[in-house]
Amino acid sequence: MFDRRTILTGAGLTGLSLLGGQAMAAPAATGTRFLLVFLRGAYDAANVIAPVSNAFYHEARPTLALAAPDPANPQAALPLDADWALHPALRDSMAPMWQARQIAFVPFAGTDDMSRSHFETQDTIELGQPVQGSRRYGSGFIGRLAGVLNKGGTGTIAFSDTLPLVMRGGPMVANLALGGNGKPPIDDGETAMIAAMYRGQHLGAVDLDSAVHTGFAARQTVWRTIDDEMKAAGRGAIAARGFEAAAQRIGYVMRDTYNLAFVDVGGWDTHVNQGGATGQLAGRIGELGRGLAAYATALGPQAWRQTVVVVVSEFGRTFRENGNRGTDHGHGSIYWVLGGAVAGGRMVGPQVRIAPDTLNQGRDLPVLTDYRALIGGLWQRQYGLSQAQLATIFPNAAPARLDLI
Repeated sequence: MFDRRTILTGAGLTGLSLLGGQAMAAPAATGTRFLLVFLRGAYDAANVIAPVSNAFYHEARPTLALAAPDPANPQAALPLDADWALHPALRDSMAPMWQARQIAFVPFAGTDDMSRSHFETQDTIELGQPVQGSRRYGSGFIGRLAGVLNKGGTGTIAFSDTLPLVMRGGPMVANLALGGNGKPPIDDGETAMIAAMYRGQHLGAVDLDSAVHTGFAARQTVWRTIDDEMKAAGRGAIAARGFEAAAQRIGYVMRDTYNLAFVDVGGWDTHVNQGGATGQLAGRIGELGRGLAAYATALGPQAWRQTVVVVVSEFGRTFRENGNRGTDHGHGSIYWVLGGAVAGGRMVGPQVRIAPDTLNQGRDLPVLTDYRALIGGLWQRQYGLSQAQLATIFPNAAPARLDLI
């Protein structure tokens, strides 16, 4: 036997039916779109956007360091500016975006959480609250943005199995995993059974019968969009695996249905045999780049011009490689900001020359741009938010003026 919460969780409806507020149907997506991509596990930013002109980089990473740009070497890094270069696995995906000035990288970015714990720092980032003081786990920063924008009618969704912390605390939010073959995980009979369980039921002021019907209607809209588009685009071929396929589906959904979204991507904790130009990290970062490019293509040119994507991770990794040809938990990272209207093709924000005496605690990148200031500054421009609204979303964090949009 299963209780109602278990069934709703399996159906991907927890965010729509049990968190209070007004149930939201799936409106047509118009205007500004925002997608947060969370790389869970702490990706090694310094080997993806790498300081290849720095001798200390090569000294600190004798087996992992990328080769300096060299047109004759397909495994060499790709030049970005005088100091930084891009991993060759991103040659066909993110390098063209850099040339088109649609992606910017923000080095030395992150949080002031120094725990180096995956779970604690992920929570810190998703909550968007000051590190000092008690945490309110029922309130995440995208949830608070959705609350601020609610009168404007935003459509919010988390592409995940369960509702993440970052989406909590605002209007009801759909959560939907995008694995599998594009078919809903529950059939019509199961839908009817779940709906019957909630007929006439209330949770406070929320009519659960109405909320469940709204949730299923939203899911059917999303899955119908995905199925139609994938059939048309694939011409009967088997879809690509992993994030590339999921990101393409997200693009289809956000083009027509939702305009504020979150997705997380795992597999970045590279303590052992991380690899350099090839190997474990290279394969993962290549898939991420192809996925983001597929997302932009699925959106189409008009929607892409109205879209901002921010790629974050809980922290960076140690600047020196470890004894297992990998890297350990660090601090500062490098965030990505991309979109059709992003002022890209540049490294953005304060920087420092990387050297033994400038590393945080002698081991990893310092944080010079707080992630709350970065995203707050973007949202201030993107949504026209007031200082009071920003203070609601990111308490005690002044927005950074990086002129990214």
